[in-house]
Amino acid sequence: MDVPTLPQTAAHSGAEPEAVVDAVVVGLHAPAADAADGTGPALAAGAAGVDAAFSGDLLELLTTVGATGKAEQVVSLPTRGALSAPRLVAVGLGRPAEGPKASEAVRRAAGAAARTLAGTGSVLSTLSAVDAEAAVVGAVLGGYRFDRHRTSTDAAAAPVGSWSFTGADDAAVRRATLVAEAVVTARDLVNTAPNVLVPETFAAHAVALGERAGLVTEVLDDAGLRENGYGGVTGVGKGSANPPRLVRLTWNGGPAASKRVALVGKGITFDTGGISLKPNAGMADMTSDMGGAAAVVATVVLAAKLELPVTVTATVPMAENMPSSTAYKPGDVLTMFGGTTVEVLNTDAEGRLILADAIVRAAQDDPDYLVETSTLTGAQLVALGMRTAGVMGSDELRDRVAAHGTAAGEDAWAMPLPEYLRGELDSRVADISNVSGQRFAGMLLAGVFLKEFVPAGLPWAHIDIAGPSFNTGGPRGYTTKGGTGVPVRTLLAFLEDVAANG
Repeated sequence: MDVPTLPQTAAHSGAEPEAVVDAVVVGLHAPAADAADGTGPALAAGAAGVDAAFSGDLLELLTTVGATGKAEQVVSLPTRGALSAPRLVAVGLGRPAEGPKASEAVRRAAGAAARTLAGTGSVLSTLSAVDAEAAVVGAVLGGYRFDRHRTSTDAAAAPVGSWSFTGADDAAVRRATLVAEAVVTARDLVNTAPNVLVPETFAAHAVALGERAGLVTEVLDDAGLRENGYGGVTGVGKGSANPPRLVRLTWNGGPAASKRVALVGKGITFDTGGISLKPNAGMADMTSDMGGAAAVVATVVLAAKLELPVTVTATVPMAENMPSSTAYKPGDVLTMFGGTTVEVLNTDAEGRLILADAIVRAAQDDPDYLVETSTLTGAQLVALGMRTAGVMGSDELRDRVAAHGTAAGEDAWAMPLPEYLRGELDSRVADISNVSGQRFAGMLLAGVFLKEFVPAGLPWAHIDIAGPSFNTGGPRGYTTKGGTGVPVRTLLAFLEDVAANG
């Protein structure tokens, strides 16, 4: 795989409404919920210059053609010479909000506008006057398109060639572009076909990304994994012709770093379920079963590019879960890295096995915090749906990570790990079994299993992104079909919090 550079969409700051571009974007707020006097929509910040070009009649013109300010509603008009740009696009921000909700409204509006403007050469957005970072991130991600496996591309569907943003300084645009680039990296990895992204190529690509960003890299191949006792990774991977890997990428945080954070991500490049074979329906979506690994690889690279003063090490186990004559099977007992034995009752609960190895290894670095993310359980979708991640772990860190996820626009919800569930994982022949014999609390039981491998006293969090990491529906806001890049922005927000507050 080629190492990506910046996203296809270039972003820069400093342009004004009279700049020569192909289109201009303005924001429109819907009336407040308590508006009982017939008040209509209102132009958002940044639109004054555009309004002046229309002699103050812009709002009237937009409402005449049906613009209401409803979230993500897009209305497009020819400017008929009022602006140098031939096209004006107004996008709804919904009702006025504050804080994270306001930022998310801008991201979604920018994404909706970017999809409408696909194939456009250059666009000026005034949404940056509301929230510069949100406007940049939403525009880049909303226009995302994955074309690697296409033999030809549709120019009319291509992302906007370049974006300009009013009222945004260069530093804000640069930072936002790097954040969007990291999400694009994660999306690209998830969307790459599983015959192309196997453990070996995934590892090589992660190392290339890391080396380009100045990270310290390490790879254990199949022989090294067996030699060092990584029983979970080798057990899951031995059914495939594509042998497993374990990759470690470290950003040292620079001289000001005082805290160390371990990131762990599940890297199952394709999951058939193994001998406990999945049903055919939906199996193609299991190309996304390395979404957690993609996110932590992208995040540690982003930490280096932003020069965050915190040491970050990503430990990423990679394997392909296949049925074959060499595959592990129900009833097998695997010895994890560190010595714990696990009775395998279901080979489709493979992610927790490779994560157990990685968690133990990551903890050997004596981090201050450990955060792991994975497309771990179908039970997450049942409990929380397709857009909300379940966060488990140490109470304080769990709540901290969940709060960052919600504030970042990547919905997250704190979930418990009741002690009584541990008994459900008691094994007849080993230290623990990988699943229970009952059908309830599947998401929580997976968290309870992982907890067994976290050293006592180490603050940790597990983010189950089975639903949020992959969009099987149509595009919405800045979320396109396929890989979403969740939870890159959650992890970044947490790392920045650690860098600032410990």
